[in-house]
Amino acid sequence: MRERERGATSDFMTGSSREFPPEASRTGPKVQALSPGLYLVATPIGNLRDITLRALDVLAAADRVLAEDTRVTKRLLDAHGVSAALQPYHDHNGERVRPAVLEALAAGEVVALVSDAGTPLVSDPGYKLVREVIEAGHEVIAIPGASAALAALCIAGLPTDCFTFAGFPPSKTAAREAWLARFSAVPGSLVFYEGASRLPAALTSMAKVFGDRPAAVCRELTKLHEEARRGGLDALAAHYEDAGAPKGEVVIVIAPAAPDIWDEARIDAALQEALQTQRVKDAAADIASKAGRPKRDIYARALALKDASG
Repeated sequence: MRERERGATSDFMTGSSREFPPEASRTGPKVQALSPGLYLVATPIGNLRDITLRALDVLAAADRVLAEDTRVTKRLLDAHGVSAALQPYHDHNGERVRPAVLEALAAGEVVALVSDAGTPLVSDPGYKLVREVIEAGHEVIAIPGASAALAALCIAGLPTDCFTFAGFPPSKTAAREAWLARFSAVPGSLVFYEGASRLPAALTSMAKVFGDRPAAVCRELTKLHEEARRGGLDALAAHYEDAGAPKGEVVIVIAPAAPDIWDEARIDAALQEALQTQRVKDAAADIASKAGRPKRDIYARALALKDASG
């Protein structure tokens, strides 16, 4: 466990809470001591000032900070005058590092996990660690903050009451379009991450799979050249095909599919077709399921149509 020149450390071996070093003290409400556990600390997605006071407190007090890229995290900490014991944790070394992290937590350490930008585990390493920490009976605490997916959703101008975050699409065209098709009927807005170099191809695939839905391409969020380009998927795909791949980090937000409306005329037409090959009871059950209507109402309508046809 890391020793500090200033500030007190309680007996972590007993699992008691730890006090913050003086450098972590800030104006505002009194900072509470940290209990042992794994802290998932959100970091800025661009602007270094988009970090919470609580996040800085936790990073300053942690015995170790697991970072996707320690160089990136060190720049953030240096910008805020915070020192921490950094340790790499990413997809390539996770299996080797996790046992030592579990041992540290068992010894009563405070461990923080950060990704290069945004909220840990959102298209970033960490899920396997969190799962094993929970299975071992240790606490997992979220320190919320910036998220590119939520920031893009908020400025896209599309419905926010229901949405699906899908992460990065596959890079190959055929695999990407087959993967996107899984989301074609998902209710709510769709949020994707994509590498800037693949944006034109991705938008072309999305227009093919989803049709010309309203969408927004949000890039360089919170940075100097932040941009949100809105329009139909066809127009967005054409724009980036002509302009070429942009620079920066990209989030794509796509509007929900148009509602599948079953009005009375559509129900009657469907029933008349179904009654040619099905019994009234079966036809009514089939159409009621598709239309999302009460079966008794559709059954009554089917009887009326059958009687009218003689």
